[in-house]
Amino acid sequence: MLLCFFILTPVLRGETGFTQQDRDTLIELKTTVREMDKRMSDLREDMNKRFEQLDKRFEQMMNFVWILAALFGGMLAVTISFALWDRRTMIRPFETKVAGLDVRISKTEEKYGNLIEVIKEYAARDKKFAAAVERFNIL
Repeated sequence: MLLCFFILTPVLRGETGFTQQDRDTLIELKTTVREMDKRMSDLREDMNKRFEQLDKRFEQMMNFVWILAALFGGMLAVTISFALWDRRTMIRPFETKVAGLDVRISKTEEKYGNLIEVIKEYAARDKKFAAAVERFNIL
């Protein structure tokens, strides 16, 4: 009987095992969880802002890289164009000189051919002249 008395006494007094201290602890836990939730939310917002800043910074850097690539490509194109222009400009006077020399050479070859024909014809008539041409190995 005594055992039942000790077991049932708290039940009869109205004690449910949930005290005022337990209630206060739960309220404190609830406020702590709310504060942590607010802090987490603030941290999440702060992280999102920082990621947006990083995205903007990365976008600026990529734009800068594209600008540098465009400048390099433009400079390369201008340099190659200038080199080709300079080369053609430098070669053009030589081409005109060579064309003039070709004309002069063809005229000289024609005159040289005529001269050889004259020497052969004269050597056929004059034996002394033919001996001199043969001695100097002209023909």
